[in-house]
Amino acid sequence: MTSRTPPPDVPDAGATSATTVEGRDTPTPEPALTTDRPQAEETAPAAAAPTAASAAAPAEASAAASAEASAAPDAEVARLREELAALRGRLDTRRRRGETVLALRRIAAAVFVMLAAFALTASVVGVWAARTALDTDRWVTAVAPLPRDPQVSAAVAQYATTQLSEVLQIEQRLRDVLPPRAGFVVGPLAGQVRTAVQRTVTNVIRSDRFQPIWVEANRRAHQRALAIIEGRSTIVTARGDRVEIDLLPLINQALRQLSAQLPTLFGKQISLPDLGSGAIPENLRQRIEQALGVSLPANFAQFTVYDAGRLRAVQETVVAVKRDLALLVGAGIVLLIAAFAVSPRRRRTLLQFGVWLVLAAVTVTVSLRAGRTQLLRQVPEGTYRDGVAATIVTVTRSLHDRGVQLVVLGVVIAVLAYLIGPGRLPASLRRNAVRGGRAGGRWTVARGRDVRTHGRGWTAQHLDPLRIAGVVAAVLLALVLSSWAALVVIVVLLAVFEIVVTLLGRPQRAPV
Repeated sequence: MTSRTPPPDVPDAGATSATTVEGRDTPTPEPALTTDRPQAEETAPAAAAPTAASAAAPAEASAAASAEASAAPDAEVARLREELAALRGRLDTRRRRGETVLALRRIAAAVFVMLAAFALTASVVGVWAARTALDTDRWVTAVAPLPRDPQVSAAVAQYATTQLSEVLQIEQRLRDVLPPRAGFVVGPLAGQVRTAVQRTVTNVIRSDRFQPIWVEANRRAHQRALAIIEGRSTIVTARGDRVEIDLLPLINQALRQLSAQLPTLFGKQISLPDLGSGAIPENLRQRIEQALGVSLPANFAQFTVYDAGRLRAVQETVVAVKRDLALLVGAGIVLLIAAFAVSPRRRRTLLQFGVWLVLAAVTVTVSLRAGRTQLLRQVPEGTYRDGVAATIVTVTRSLHDRGVQLVVLGVVIAVLAYLIGPGRLPASLRRNAVRGGRAGGRWTVARGRDVRTHGRGWTAQHLDPLRIAGVVAAVLLALVLSSWAALVVIVVLLAVFEIVVTLLGRPQRAPV
């Protein structure tokens, strides 16, 4: 009997899916019926969901870690940027502060150098006033040349002639001498006599014999003025605080010459002392009154130099000069040192000092000229004003020379400060100067070689003409430069020239 094999069991869908989910090693059989596929497709997503979730969790964790890791450098960069911005702000603050300090130093240096220039220029005027106007010997030296000045001598002669004409009463004397019918010639004759008197006075003023008289008169007047200014005088104060130059010595000398030229003018021969030595007798006024037979007015031939108001002004000025002169000089030096100490660019400060020195000298000169103009307005126009103007020019000539020296010094300082600067023109000038100096040095060396080679023989041949030429040149220079210092320098140079020429012209010994 045959046995029957039972048909294989057909697994259902549930068994199949269970086998898939559990993931056993048993191969999954293909589904027997196609009608079961939709059900299997619907079951697959549900089975895959837990697997995707479990895979997404580590990805999110790694993304979070990556985000945290990237956030840390960003924070560090932000912090560094903030620190950089803070540092830049500090640098900008320091830079602005440095620029402000630099600007203040420049301004301070410019102000200091300007004040120093004006202080030093004013101190020059103060030193001149202290050494000349307040020193009798220097004052006399300054006014000694005045009688030889045509304008000064004309003004003094006109004043003295007017004084003499009033005292002599020329017209009255002519009327007494001439007959009544000749009265019409009194006026013309009186004019001619006045002209002769003025000519005589002018000649006396310009003569060498009047020079010591003029010096002594000015010495006395200046001593009286200083006595009042310094509060040491009682005599002049009793006269109303006036300082006067006594022209009686001039009148005395003029009367002596007029008596010799016009003896009939006085009606007698007058006898007056000769003052050519400069010694002025104390009783000169009384002797002139006795000789002329008249009483002289109290202010006869008295030329007022200072009155009460001017004396007070001069006293105040002298006190201020004596008190503030040293302070002014010291302040100028201190300001100049301070200007160079605070200056960030000392070359520019030096240039500014030179420019300000020129401006200060010009300003002070203009101010002094304005004061001179105001003083001259108080003098009547004509001969007197011209004489006073010439007197001021003569007395202040040394001060004018100091002003010119200040201007020249300022220009030299400014030019040198510019030439040592970094500009194109100064650099080009320096290069050309160096080249020229080198070329001159090479030329000098070459000419020196020629002189050493051929000069001895030529000098020996022309030794006497060279010596004579040196002496002639020295004499000409001595005539042009008429001063003792120049004469000493010329003598020294002549001696050196003669020695050098003699040594060069000495015959050489033949080699043995």
